[in-house]
Amino acid sequence: MARPTNRRLYCVRNSGIHGRGVFAATTIRRGALIVEYRGQRTTWEIVNERPDSDPANPHHTFIFETSDGSVIDGGRRGNAARWINHSCAPNCDSFEAEDGRVYIEARRTIPAGEELTYDYRLAYDGRITRKIRAAYACRCGARRCRGSLLLYP
Repeated sequence: MARPTNRRLYCVRNSGIHGRGVFAATTIRRGALIVEYRGQRTTWEIVNERPDSDPANPHHTFIFETSDGSVIDGGRRGNAARWINHSCAPNCDSFEAEDGRVYIEARRTIPAGEELTYDYRLAYDGRITRKIRAAYACRCGARRCRGSLLLYP
């Protein structure tokens, strides 16, 4: 598998979707590996004991779960990938390689200046109440927005 190039394909700046965002610094071709999602590898138990990354918004997280049940905490030793926002009509996909590393890849050609997004497909354990729905409301603005960062709103 090809690794992301050393040439910086992206930059981080303020986003119209939410907070900070990651934007194409140059045209990115379909299938290009853009960035690895990095951070401290740990367990859900440890992550759940930590203080929230944003005390004003406890549902804002930089946690990426891997297939073996461990997590990558982008809030600890993370990189720019943690700022990639969700969209219901994303231009990127996330995938886990055989070695357990997580990458962000272009779904289509992305012109310079466009914000990079992928579908978070968040799962929520517990009853999904109005308050939870509001906490995970989607702001992507896609024509077919499902209204939630949750996979099953």
